[in-house]
Amino acid sequence: MSKAAVPVSQDTLAVGIDIGGTGTKFGIVDHDGNVLFSSGISTKKHKQVDTFIDELYDHLLELIEKVGGKSRIKGIGVGAPNGNYYTGTIEYAPNLPWKGIVPLAKLIQDKFQLPTVLTNDANAAAIGEMEYGAAKGMKDFIMITLGTGVGSGIVANGHLILGHDGFAGELGHTIIVPDGRLHPGTGKHGSLESYASATGVAFTAREILKKTKRKSSLRDVPKDELDSKSVYEAAIKGDKVAKEIFDFTGKILGLALANFVMFSSPEAVVLFGGLTKAGDLILNPTREHMEANLIQVFQNKVKILISHLKESDAAILGASALVWENQ
Repeated sequence: MSKAAVPVSQDTLAVGIDIGGTGTKFGIVDHDGNVLFSSGISTKKHKQVDTFIDELYDHLLELIEKVGGKSRIKGIGVGAPNGNYYTGTIEYAPNLPWKGIVPLAKLIQDKFQLPTVLTNDANAAAIGEMEYGAAKGMKDFIMITLGTGVGSGIVANGHLILGHDGFAGELGHTIIVPDGRLHPGTGKHGSLESYASATGVAFTAREILKKTKRKSSLRDVPKDELDSKSVYEAAIKGDKVAKEIFDFTGKILGLALANFVMFSSPEAVVLFGGLTKAGDLILNPTREHMEANLIQVFQNKVKILISHLKESDAAILGASALVWENQ
């Protein structure tokens, strides 16, 4: 089902496509970051990428026709897990149904006959933040997405850092706690994602509850239902163990951010995703521990901001912003 947001102007427009393991969202976006029309399809039901492209074409073409046809569309931007900007391919994405290397940008470009650019989902979010959000006008910032995992995009001197192979900026997989928690997806120990993701918060909750006998309302939550939302709800009601869980998460995140700041000297770190809804519960310890771990020349210079992008539209906006970046 498509969604219409605002009246359509006669300027050129961009298409943004966000491919996730479960579903794919797409929309048509103007220069001001208004999502004019949006819709979505299932990703996981398509075992073959060709049938996915066919269904995407049928649904997206309907939206394109609503804004006056392909002549109005400047191009298509795609954000996807393990998306490679240089090659336009998705490479060995563990959460997608298509295995190996998939030449997705070429497949979409050939089907739609429109210029298509692809990058990974976190890089797309960073470009979206620079084009439409909290980082508008900034040339140096780091975007950190705090969701089920931890994604990131690094912008320095006005350019996204991509690295020689297109995969730079995997800050969520940097090792913050030597010999720390096992990350089941990568087999590595002590990565930021193991601690500062929603999954990591739930793990910390189970760990702290097991280690201590202290009273907490979290003990009433069934173990398989204990998640970051449960911890947040307990913390805002004054649960001391829940607050301690956020303090610990903020300590790890703040330490990691200090390392990242000393690497690229950003004007700001922009946080996005479900965990940011915890507000000061996570922001205060994060700021405190970031500053405590910075050397003096970097202290009290770097803002920690919450994304300005509406969460439901952010992925589409980020992907569409790739089109304007590639003009």
